[in-house]
Amino acid sequence: MIEVRDAVKRFDGFAALDGATLTVPEGSVYGLVGPNGAGKSTLIRHLTGIYRQDGGTVRVDGQEIWENTALKARIAAIPDDWYYFAQATIRDMCRFYRGFYPEFSMERYEKLKEVFAIDEKRTIRRLSKGMQKQAAFWLTLCCMPDYLILDEPVDGLDPVMRRQVWSLVMSDVAQRGTTVLVSSHHLRELEDVCDHVGIMDHGKVLLERSLEQLQDNMVKLQVVFRDGSEVPEDLPVLHASRLGRIHTLIMRMGAEEAQARVAACGPLLVDAVPLTLEEIFIYELGGADYAVKDILL
Repeated sequence: MIEVRDAVKRFDGFAALDGATLTVPEGSVYGLVGPNGAGKSTLIRHLTGIYRQDGGTVRVDGQEIWENTALKARIAAIPDDWYYFAQATIRDMCRFYRGFYPEFSMERYEKLKEVFAIDEKRTIRRLSKGMQKQAAFWLTLCCMPDYLILDEPVDGLDPVMRRQVWSLVMSDVAQRGTTVLVSSHHLRELEDVCDHVGIMDHGKVLLERSLEQLQDNMVKLQVVFRDGSEVPEDLPVLHASRLGRIHTLIMRMGAEEAQARVAACGPLLVDAVPLTLEEIFIYELGGADYAVKDILL
């Protein structure tokens, strides 16, 4: 289990983490989402032992990560800016990784050659961005980690390879009980793989729930009122929009309760529509304030 409690990290007076609290259950796939500058990458650098928090605690399996070599050997990460030596080949980086990860599997390395059809003797810096990301997955999955931390992991990968790497990751979750934390702006993909989600902004984790709980706690209704009337003011609506006679209402409550509240107004039509993770993200962060704005140029 990954546990972060009231973590604080400041850079020249700026609080990149401002009391962040987060729990990643063992064996889960946890999606960390938030706008640019929310503190996601800073939090990830604490979870990989690169940064030491100014306050609070950052623990994995109840142990502090900072300068804990044995614990770090069980944690593997693919950062957004994956590091490799300037003249290194994939085979060179394989030898490098084996020096840090005692569970590194050469058997898996050989098997994954069939998945990642890259010449292991080519210099990594001469590979395309997508091929470099494939190399990162190839090496990282061979480390056989108990904890896998991913920061924008599928950027640069084509749709087929995205599906392939997620299949490999989810196989490790199912077969080895690997705990995965992934930060990404590809919210549609996170819906397919995550069972827990944390929404982060301004250095804090605003909420964290299972994906099912998030979807059950907010609903989108499409409503047609009689005589084309407007939305009653007493309805607790987070956001409302209108196209013709059809009103689209976002409400923070279960679908049954929301439909009952709207039904009391005597509408002609009420229909509940599932929200996507992207919609939940937008409205949990502040509704219309985070929506796309129309600007005339």
